[in-house]
Amino acid sequence: MNNVENRFLLVLAIIGVALAGGAFALSWQPSNQFFDFSPANDGFVAPRDISKVVNETQDSTVLVTCEVSKDESWIGTGWAIDSSLLQKPSEKTTIMTNFHVIDECIEGRGKVSIALLYEKNQPAEILNYDKRNDLAVLTADIEIPPLELSKNELWPGYWVMALGSAASYEGSVAFGNVLNITVENILITNNVSQGNSGGPLVDNEGKVVGMVTWQSDVEGDQFNGARILDVFCENILLCEYEFKGDKTWFNYEE
Repeated sequence: MNNVENRFLLVLAIIGVALAGGAFALSWQPSNQFFDFSPANDGFVAPRDISKVVNETQDSTVLVTCEVSKDESWIGTGWAIDSSLLQKPSEKTTIMTNFHVIDECIEGRGKVSIALLYEKNQPAEILNYDKRNDLAVLTADIEIPPLELSKNELWPGYWVMALGSAASYEGSVAFGNVLNITVENILITNNVSQGNSGGPLVDNEGKVVGMVTWQSDVEGDQFNGARILDVFCENILLCEYEFKGDKTWFNYEE
């Protein structure tokens, strides 16, 4: 075999390798998407691994109980938050919930406790609260990972999950979408009930975008509400800006 033939075969081999590599790349790209579990920058889609988002959120979510007497108690939901983000930090684990969940236990009128999914209640204390915005912070001697707060802007149509103790059924999960957004609230299509109050509303990356707070009491309405993170900046979170919301929204008197 002469040199011309050798060079010709070498060129064919190089072309063959290039074509094979290109074909592999083309075939790999479509299949590679199934290994991408982070739908970052696309809040409209559901998580690629929903079970992971559910389980990780559940690990940081607790049942909150305010027991005023043997015959009177209030039940809600809470979720762990990084204490360093708070205006009043604590060395203990800090847990966010709604003010109306622990209202009757303020100033020692009752006992507050928390419980992980299907575990025994543990005592908790009220660290801080914002009555007007219906927010409260608890502390407890418990080791649970804090949920990360989302820094992304919300848009109508975004996928969201509400997790909590709907009607006292612990570990209840409801998928839905953002219907719309106001200055202080996120309107959601998720089914929530009494007991969901104070629970985390997370996006498709498992980051908190708000806190489930109320059900619409208008007949025919098909949405519920969560407090948007911006309102946390008034008295709860350390923020770079001052929140100025609708002072007439909530009915609590100062």
